[in-house]
Parts: sequence; structure tokens; C-alpha cells
Amino acid sequence: MLTQEVVNTLTPKQPKLIGIVAKESGVPIKTIRYYEELGLVKSSGRTEGGFRLFDADVLTRLHFIKRAQSLGLSLAEIKEFLHVHDQGELPCEHIKIQLENRVKSIDEQIQQLLILKQDLEAILSDWSAKSESDNSTICPIIE
Repeated sequence: MLTQEVVNTLTPKQPKLIGIVAKESGVPIKTIRYYEELGLVKSSGRTEGGFRLFDADVLTRLHFIKRAQSLGLSLAEIKEFLHVHDQGELPCEHIKIQLENRVKSIDEQIQQLLILKQDLEAILSDWSAKSESDNSTICPIIE
């Protein structure tokens, strides 16, 4: 005779209502709908009342999406990674390339910000020297 615990592990888990998925994942319902529209997640059906139902694996996908976004990856990139995963492959090499590109982009932004910081510091150091002006300029320090 099978115990209830064994029966529970043998039967597929019930689909979850979108509200439950939102609560468990921390992703708003509206965002889950948007992700479904983009093809990032798929509902497994609907209730009689029209509420979306999702299989338990949607929580893993939503966690992946949130983490990938926090690393600066776009939804389009994430969709590509999920597509590779859905084909039965690990998208790790694809992700590595994108993360390397992201690091390069951040390095470029840092360099641009350092140049901007130097420009601002130079303007501020000359502030008192150019405080007098005529009315032909808006602000001689910036010009």
C-alpha cells in the first residue's frame, strides 16, 4: 500500500493560479502577463473564470529572469537564453558571452564618467574666478 507522501510525489503538481505565482515569486501579476506576451513564460491553461494557470517550473523561470535582469541583461537576451534552454541545451556559453560584453560596456561607461567628473571638477575649480559676467552670456563658467 502506498502512503500519502508517496502518492503526492507520484501525482503531478497542480497548476498554480497567477496570483499565487506572483506572491511566491515576488513578480507582479501584470509583469507575469507581460512576460507571457513576450514568450518568456507560458501558462498551462486557464480556470473557468479565465485566470491563468502556471506549472511549478514557472517559478524557476521567473527567478532566472529576475536574476538575469539584475545583471543588466535585456528581456530579448533572456528570451534567447530561455529558448536555448527549452531546446534541451544549457545556455551558459551564450550567457557568458553576453556578460563579458556587459563588463566591457560598463568599463566604457566608467571611462566616460571619469572624463565627465574631471570636466566638472575643472569647472568647479574655476568657479570663483569667473563669477563676474556681462549680460551677453547665460553662465560664463559653463560656456
